[in-house]
Amino acid sequence: MEPIAIPGGRPPQGAEPQPNGARGLAWIGGVVATAAAVGLGAVLAIFFAATMVIVGVLGFALLGLGAFAYRARRSLRRPEPGVIEARHVGGHSWVAYGWDQRGR
Repeated sequence: MEPIAIPGGRPPQGAEPQPNGARGLAWIGGVVATAAAVGLGAVLAIFFAATMVIVGVLGFALLGLGAFAYRARRSLRRPEPGVIEARHVGGHSWVAYGWDQRGR
């Protein structure tokens, strides 16, 4: 009585697999597909890492600009009591504000 072969299982003992060109071609195709997937994964990893670096740099720049704006706002000096505000409106003309008010 011969052993029963299970589909997809091992061949019976003592039976050598027949050489098949398609099996070697499939193996080579699998290696090529694996290499392509690894290469694409590496490229995408570098791309997303560079994206995160750019986001970090832009965030740091935005934080720095906010700090400069806060510092500039705090360093504004109050006008001295005897100085009035005047704006140049063109040519030799000026408009003064606050000259008629005492102690703002």
